[in-house]
Amino acid sequence: MRGMTAVLERDVPATIIPSGDRVALPAGAELRVMQTLGGNITVQDPYGQLFRIDEKDGGALGEEYAPKEKAAADPGSFNEEQVWEQLRTVYDPEIPVNIVELGLVYACKAEPLPEGGQRVDIQMTLTAPGCGMGPVLVDDVRQKVSSVPGVKEANVELVWDPPWDQSRMTDVARLQLGWM
Repeated sequence: MRGMTAVLERDVPATIIPSGDRVALPAGAELRVMQTLGGNITVQDPYGQLFRIDEKDGGALGEEYAPKEKAAADPGSFNEEQVWEQLRTVYDPEIPVNIVELGLVYACKAEPLPEGGQRVDIQMTLTAPGCGMGPVLVDDVRQKVSSVPGVKEANVELVWDPPWDQSRMTDVARLQLGWM
C-alpha cells in the first residue's frame, strides 16, 4: 500500500513531521501513503510535506487503512517480552524501522508494585535532539506499553546521554535500510 494515493473522506487531525505540530487535514485532500507501520500512517501532500495520521483515523483514507480489530490480550501474568513486542510496534514516522532496531531504547525495567501489577520504566532517545516528534514517540511508547497485561504504570524518559548514533542500530535495521 506504500506509495498509493488516497483522498481524505473527512477532516482528519494529523501531526506535521518533523515539527510535531498538530493540524487538521481537510476532506478531499489528496495524499500519498508513505508508510503504514506500527498502526500509524505517514502520508505526504502534493507539496512534499509529511504528516502522521493516527491509526484510529486511518479509515478516512479508505477501507484498506481502517483500523483492524485487535485480538483480546491474555489477561494472564505479566511477561516482559510483551513489553518488548509492543516497543517493536513503535516506528519513527520518517524511518521504516522500529525504535528497538534503531537502538533508541536504552533501558526497559519492570518492577512489581505493592498494590499489584507492574511499573515499567523506559529510557529512550531520538535520532536527533531537535526532533519535534519526540513527545509523539514518547506518548506512543507510553500508550503501547500500558496496553500490556499487568502493566499499571508506564514511565518513559527521553534521555540524550549517551547521544544516539548509527552504531546503535541492529543488523536488522541496517538490512531494512539497505545498508548491508
